[in-house]
Amino acid sequence: MDHDVDSIVSGLKKYYNKKNIEGMKRFGITGKNVLGGPGIPALRKMAKDIGKNHALAQGLWKTDIHEARLLAGFIDDPELVTEKQMDEWVNDFDSWDICDQVCSNLFDKTPYARKKILQWTKDDKEFVRRAGFVLMAALSVHDKKLDDSTFIKYLSIIKKHSGDERNFVRKAVNWALRQIGKRNKRLNKEAIRISKDIYSLGTKSSRWIANDALRELQSEAIIKRLKW
Repeated sequence: MDHDVDSIVSGLKKYYNKKNIEGMKRFGITGKNVLGGPGIPALRKMAKDIGKNHALAQGLWKTDIHEARLLAGFIDDPELVTEKQMDEWVNDFDSWDICDQVCSNLFDKTPYARKKILQWTKDDKEFVRRAGFVLMAALSVHDKKLDDSTFIKYLSIIKKHSGDERNFVRKAVNWALRQIGKRNKRLNKEAIRISKDIYSLGTKSSRWIANDALRELQSEAIIKRLKW
């Protein structure tokens, strides 16, 4: 496959599969212009073959094609990504998988990630707010140098938005809470404390977030891994 927008899009369109599109809908993947293939492993292989290419990523994103946008997130160069691009792309998110892949493979590697967490978690748009919490979860796994105080501040943001009943938001809130609580013993203790506070808020969403987080954070596997 040639490494230009037209050639890549032409190659992607060969994977069009109506049955797969219907199957993806059952998993909540309902964005526009979905081809139904190729899947993430194949797209990652394509990205490896292409290499980092900021200009090509921009062109692929502008096609509005679901799989092309996933590929764009894999090949873009985080050192060349601007705040403006991040804000434009996040407002284009129309599916949880696009949100999660771009945030955890590209945006979390930019110097703007922490700023966008604070900005996006305040946004009322469902996928923008989700993006803020996905970034939070990604940083808790990928950035080994961040100090505990940063994540303790994030726990207060998690608590604040734990009553958001929208499915794609509450799942991301839960994800961020669990990932922070698995980072080390101190944060595990803080995350468990916050989870209990969240449960006491009494909403359907807060109870679900808290119960699911506590189940993992207090599990034997996590206790053993963190060497309590």
